[in-house]
Amino acid sequence: MSHQVIHTENAPAPVGPYNQAIAAAGQMVFAAGQISIDPKTSKIVHTGDVAKQTEQVMTNLEAVLRAAGATFGDVVKTTVFLADMNDFAAVNAVYAKYFDEATAPARACVEVSRLPKDVRVEIDCIAAIAPSA
Repeated sequence: MSHQVIHTENAPAPVGPYNQAIAAAGQMVFAAGQISIDPKTSKIVHTGDVAKQTEQVMTNLEAVLRAAGATFGDVVKTTVFLADMNDFAAVNAVYAKYFDEATAPARACVEVSRLPKDVRVEIDCIAAIAPSA
């Protein structure tokens, strides 16, 4: 199976040995977890506001998906990682703006003991895109 590395300057650069996303067989896009890093400054934004952090996370995910030729409408699975499950409602309210409830992807949401750079939320996703004609 062939795969392609996806990279965009419109999302944060990886901080380790991984890529922003991988497109497999031209149809599946596996996006790495995104946190609330501003790609222009490489700094965490909105450290005290989980809703604003989630907005930046979704902006970063959208940039990675776009670089792969995908949109949120192509997403079939997400995983939401929370530093505190008490943030679920605030994160969910922002997340819901990006997905139509009727066609929303499958999702897992878990609380973890710590996230990179001590952010409060991280989200990854898998998208399925139509094959090129």
